[in-house]
Amino acid sequence: METKEIILASISGPDRPGLTSKMTSILARYGATILDIGQADIHNTLSLGILFSSDQQVSGFILKEMLFSASSLGINVRFDTISEKAYSDWVSLQGKNRYIITMLGRDISADLLANVSGALSDQGLNIDSITRLSGRIPLEGVENSTAKASVEMSVRGTPKDKAALQSLFLQMSSNLGYDISFQEDNIFRRNRRLVCFDMDSTLIKTEVIDELAMRAGVGDEVKAITESAMRGEIDFCESFRRRVSLLKGLDESVMIDIAEHLPIMDGAERALRMLKKFGFKIAILSGGFTYFGNYLKKQFDLDYVYANELEIVDGKLTGRHLGDIVDGKRKADLLRLIAQVEGLDLQQVIAVGDGANDLPMLSLAGLGVAFHAKPKVKENAKQSLSNFGLDGLLYLLGFKDSYME
Repeated sequence: METKEIILASISGPDRPGLTSKMTSILARYGATILDIGQADIHNTLSLGILFSSDQQVSGFILKEMLFSASSLGINVRFDTISEKAYSDWVSLQGKNRYIITMLGRDISADLLANVSGALSDQGLNIDSITRLSGRIPLEGVENSTAKASVEMSVRGTPKDKAALQSLFLQMSSNLGYDISFQEDNIFRRNRRLVCFDMDSTLIKTEVIDELAMRAGVGDEVKAITESAMRGEIDFCESFRRRVSLLKGLDESVMIDIAEHLPIMDGAERALRMLKKFGFKIAILSGGFTYFGNYLKKQFDLDYVYANELEIVDGKLTGRHLGDIVDGKRKADLLRLIAQVEGLDLQQVIAVGDGANDLPMLSLAGLGVAFHAKPKVKENAKQSLSNFGLDGLLYLLGFKDSYME
C-alpha cells in the first residue's frame, strides 16, 4: 500500500505570468492532489501557498523539480511536512463560525490593524485572509477629504463575548476615526437584494420639516421638537402631529422649491447607482413626506416610497396629515411587507437610518446600519457608518472599487 505524504509549499518572490502554471504542472505530472491553495500579490510580490498530498516515493522528485523551477524563476520556495493529525484538525475547523470585519478610513493605519487584530486574538478568533476593497492608496493626498481606504478581514471561530467585541469595535471607531463593521459571514451576506433607506439626514443632508418650518417662520419651535424626537425623548407620532400643525398656511410653491434643491447626502448618488446596477430593490421608508420622497424616487429610479402625506387644500398646507403616520413601528412593518412582496428573507434586507425611529427597522433587517446617527442609535444598531458618505455602505457589502468604476 502506497504511503501518502502531505506537504505545504510556500512560494514567494517577484510575480510574473506563468509562475503558478509552472508549479502546478509539476504537481500534475506526478499525480499529486492539491488540498488547498491561496495566492496574494502585494506590489508585484507574490505569496503563493499550495498544500498537496503525493505518494511518498515520488515526493522527493516533486520537491527537486519545484526547487529547480523556483531557482530559474528567481523566487523562493519552502516546504513543510504536515502530519495527518494536523491536517485532520485543520479540516475539522471548516464548520466553525465565520465573520467578516470591514474597516473604512481615509487610510488604513498600523494602529487600526494592531487594535482590531489584537481584539480578535483576545476573543479566540483566527484571521484567515485580509483583502483590500478600495483602490491603491497614493503616497500623496491621503488627507484628501474624498480619500477612502477599506480592508476586509475574514475570520473564523466562536467569539468568547460577541456583544463585548462589537462594543469594543464601536469604541475603537470613535477613538480612532474609522468605521469598523463586524458581520456574520453566512449565505445571506452576499445575497442581499433589498435596501430600505430613511430619507431625512440619510439620503439627503437635511430634515425637510425643518426646511418647511423655516419658510413658515416657526423654525426654532419645530427644530426643537425634531431633535427631541430623534433622541427618543418624546413619542414620534405626537411630535409629528405637533410639528405639522405649525406648518398651517404654508404655500405649496415652497414645497416645490425645496424639492428642486434637496441637498443629496455625500456618497448617495454613487451608492444608489451601484445598488441599482447590481439589481438591488431600493425603498425609502421615511417619517418625512411623500412629496419629497417621490421626487427622489423619480430622480434615482427607486422602487418604493412610503412616507407621510401632507394635506394640501387650495394650494396651502392645512396643518394636518392624511393616512397613518409612518413612525418606527410602521417602518419595520413596511420593510417586512416589501420583503414579502419581493419574495425575500429578512436576512436579505438592508436598512439604513439615523434616528431613534429607525431602530425597529435596523433591528429587523439582516444588515442594519446606523448612518451618522445619534449616540443612542449607534449603541443599539448592529453596524454603523459615521466617518464617510453613504457609499461606505458598498464596502460593508463586500464591493471592491474595481467593481464600481
